[in-house]
Amino acid sequence: MTTAQDANIPPAPEGRRRLPIGIQTFRKLREGGYYYVDKTGLLGRLVDGGTHYFLSRPRRFGKSLLVDTLKELFEGNRPLFEGLAIHDRWDWTARHPVVRLDFGAGDFDDPEHLPQAVLAQLDAAGEDMGVATRYDIPSLRFQDLLKALHVRKVSLFSGLNNLQDITLDPRYATICGYAETDLDAVFAPELPGLDRNEVRDWYDGYGWAGAETVYNPFDILLLFDRREFGAYWFETGTPAFLLDTLVSRGVEAFALDDLFGSDELLSSFDMDDVAPEALLFQTGYLTIREVESVNGTRYYRLGYPNREVRQSLNRSLLRRLVRGAARGAEPDPRLLALLRGNDFAGLERLFRAFFAGIPHQWHTNNDIARYEGYYASVFYACFAALGLDVRVEDSTNRGRLDLAVLLDAQVYLFEFKVAERASEGAALAQLLDRRYADKYRGLNAPIHLIGVEFSQATRSLTAFDVAAG
Repeated sequence: MTTAQDANIPPAPEGRRRLPIGIQTFRKLREGGYYYVDKTGLLGRLVDGGTHYFLSRPRRFGKSLLVDTLKELFEGNRPLFEGLAIHDRWDWTARHPVVRLDFGAGDFDDPEHLPQAVLAQLDAAGEDMGVATRYDIPSLRFQDLLKALHVRKVSLFSGLNNLQDITLDPRYATICGYAETDLDAVFAPELPGLDRNEVRDWYDGYGWAGAETVYNPFDILLLFDRREFGAYWFETGTPAFLLDTLVSRGVEAFALDDLFGSDELLSSFDMDDVAPEALLFQTGYLTIREVESVNGTRYYRLGYPNREVRQSLNRSLLRRLVRGAARGAEPDPRLLALLRGNDFAGLERLFRAFFAGIPHQWHTNNDIARYEGYYASVFYACFAALGLDVRVEDSTNRGRLDLAVLLDAQVYLFEFKVAERASEGAALAQLLDRRYADKYRGLNAPIHLIGVEFSQATRSLTAFDVAAG
């Protein structure tokens, strides 16, 4: 069925379909001439393999569309599935009533809202099916259950023993999102004019313990629509709680791209002591890069999925680290020009002014500036927010280098020291003495050594020493 709203939308150019931006209804997608990436083969496997499942994915990854597809499938709406993987495998003679509960909207800060929302949706579903809904005592029991779930400590994946958690099941790693093959098979008409390597760099990289990674579908669709790269997914949500947690825990910005977590850590959510790794993973700001099993326990190496998240999260984290700085705490575009021109005196002036612009009360009211990694985190976030190739704590045969920045066939090696804990000139001396530049000589590029020292007492730069590598 074509709605009046659909009728007002001009048809897609010949050979192309409409982009399903914001479409969460399977019927509208199938009947409206939109692109569709067929996930029904995986849904068939789910139905054959069990009855109760739990799946976690970040926002804007197609969860609502997936659930709506299941609804249409169980209701037996065969014409919608013509040509899809599950069409010839499904018993279309069996039709089932489906109740779908949606928690996509509402004030869930109010503990009373959840049971009210559920009961209202059950009422509406009963009316649609012509079934009278009576709650009475069962209603009270149901509300008690929902209130009991509203506790301070809750595990995301435990407590409901009949649920199969498929979040990190490699067989379903691509059940949400677009795989590389999907872009070629489904979106081929949209790809001309786009650099595939740049598309991968910006939006690919989300992994859930499977062999394949997936693209963020929201980003891909907006890229095809606007034909320019942007932080589309990141801008749909402000991770204020996430940023506050990272800063209050003293989590260093440069550590986020190489964290470890176990099954237990990533699946637990203690609201009094939420693990940053779990929070970052569940919300989509970190993803799984490697999986290792040790004595029956799986461990995961986590990192940024792509450029969009790395760049945008560090920009937001930088604002939070230097809240109230006079210049707005934005990564200054002059930073790129100063690096490219090897204007180290200008670079020193820029960072001195930057740190000097942070209000005194920010330091006095927050413990974060007392962490040694705070100053290095600000440097790292400045570079990462500009999308530069930044490498942290890079191992050499003589130790670990704090920070390396690669830009335009030049290498910049940074070492950071707190003045009160080291002798004057110690940062540059370590770069020279440990010969950190040797690892990068194979690049046949100019190497610049930069020793940066901070005063914990004055919260300012005390040294910015430069030497050739």
